[in-house]
Amino acid sequence: MFEPLFASSTGLLWHAIPIVLAISLVYGATRHEFLKPILWHAYHTAVWIIGFMLVIVAILAVVSWFV
Repeated sequence: MFEPLFASSTGLLWHAIPIVLAISLVYGATRHEFLKPILWHAYHTAVWIIGFMLVIVAILAVVSWFV
């Protein structure tokens, strides 16, 4: 039952990785001036974004399971 949900979107999820990295680096660079704090902030932002995306995927999987 979950195969169509994940099989159709798995190829598209690979595009999210460079987008998340780019957004995280730009956001970190707007907050800090030196490389180490930029990378540290970018790491935390990327983890937050990926975690948020995983929560949304889990919610959609549960909803599609019951519908």
